Amino acid sequence: MRVIAGSRRHLILKTVPGMAVRPTQDRTKETLFNILNPYLADCRFLDLFSGSGAIGIEALSRGAKDVVMVEQSAESLACIKENLKTTKLTEEARLLSMDVFAAIPKLESEGKAFDIIFMDPPYDNELEKKVLQQLSGSCLVNEDTIIVAEASIQTDFSYVEELGFEVYREKNYKNNRHVFIQTQENVPA
Repeated sequence: MRVIAGSRRHLILKTVPGMAVRPTQDRTKETLFNILNPYLADCRFLDLFSGSGAIGIEALSRGAKDVVMVEQSAESLACIKENLKTTKLTEEARLLSMDVFAAIPKLESEGKAFDIIFMDPPYDNELEKKVLQQLSGSCLVNEDTIIVAEASIQTDFSYVEELGFEVYREKNYKNNRHVFIQTQENVPA
């Protein structure tokens, strides 16, 4: 696994050993960031269920100004810290060592919306739905916020309209997909 593009291009990143974390493959990550690239410069980026930190690091490498990574696993946190040190991005990233569902209210207390919110929770546990329920009406999301969920192909997102969101794009891969979500007021035509 490596940083695909930007200021830290080609640097090798470590992964969390074992099967608890499944890192986003380089080709999938490249496709994701090609889609997000127009929105990355100087953006506020929230990486939920950060795993190895590769997504947040890629965002920083490509010009995001403020990246918050949320992870609760001690093993994953150690991996993120090592990857931030390797890429010399320790000072640029903010790492919250806590459960995602505790981090969201903590971040809300700061009162600033994010431009991009990325989540890659364990598959098929409906954690995407729980996060979206918590983000519905949250000050972390405004009319311009792009929410991206990495999920299994089978994950249902039919409920998002009930929460005030809308799926405006999907990118399917072999075993998973990226679902792009915005508030209903700002879905691209």
